[in-house]
Amino acid sequence: MSTSPSRRPALLVGVSVALLTGCGSSSASGSDGGVSGAPAAASRVAVVASTDVYGDIVSRIGGNKVSVTSVISDPSQDPHSYEASTQNQLALSKAKVVVENGGGYDDFVDRMLRSGGNTSAEVINAVKVSGRTAPKGGELNEHVWYDFPTVARLADRIAAALGKADPANAATFTRNADAFKAGLKPLEAKEAQIRKEHGGAAIAITEPVPLYMTGASGLVDRTPAEFSEAVEEGDDVSPKVLRETLALFTGKQVKALVYNAQTSGPQTEKSEQAARAAGIPVVPVTETLPSGKDYLAWMTGNVDALANALAK
Repeated sequence: MSTSPSRRPALLVGVSVALLTGCGSSSASGSDGGVSGAPAAASRVAVVASTDVYGDIVSRIGGNKVSVTSVISDPSQDPHSYEASTQNQLALSKAKVVVENGGGYDDFVDRMLRSGGNTSAEVINAVKVSGRTAPKGGELNEHVWYDFPTVARLADRIAAALGKADPANAATFTRNADAFKAGLKPLEAKEAQIRKEHGGAAIAITEPVPLYMTGASGLVDRTPAEFSEAVEEGDDVSPKVLRETLALFTGKQVKALVYNAQTSGPQTEKSEQAARAAGIPVVPVTETLPSGKDYLAWMTGNVDALANALAK
């Protein structure tokens, strides 16, 4: 779902040094076609990703041929309320390739590209790659990195963009993208297995973050839309809607609560407490990479946790 202006990452130039530590920079040397030793930074393709989710995917595909800056890389940071910095502006001004989520999630990227005068960077918008649109009368769920077919298409787009920026290594980028996509297949198989064993099971959520994953797994979200939308927008939940939500747990109407661990407040905490009190499993998910995890390991953990919760 689209986020309101109060919840979207905001552009703030000249923020404190403390905020700058939230901007991560990484260069992966994992899958690079067997080339040993990292090339000089100046010869690498400069890439900026709005979050470390996309930064990690770029790193898997680009190997040591890319220099990746992930703007949001702190697992304790709520991406919706992120305040971009002058360091982000500098990185974006030099980027050859930019990977953003789109869909209103990280609008600061486009604003900073414009203000920095970088019109030559190839910008990859994950929501546009997904082809996802808002349902009739509803809002777009912009959390497309939980949609594995979209991530596979995104990998191809990233490989193509890197190959355009560095034609000599285009074949390597394509091979690495193919290897990455092969790693997505077991995730889709796990979703299919959940669908086979638990298709139609009811769940609750605090925000729509995991809905592409849960939907592909055949699960039905029973959360009142007013509850998850209010939580995502940072708004208060009405007492009536909160009672309806808590009744899902006290009445054991759902098999699991899938909980966004990166945002919390009184309403979400009451939901988690009610679920645990009723013996309903709680599955925490996040919007950025947990410390020490890459994308595939992270999503494997998410799908496994969902399957385990439903099996209880």
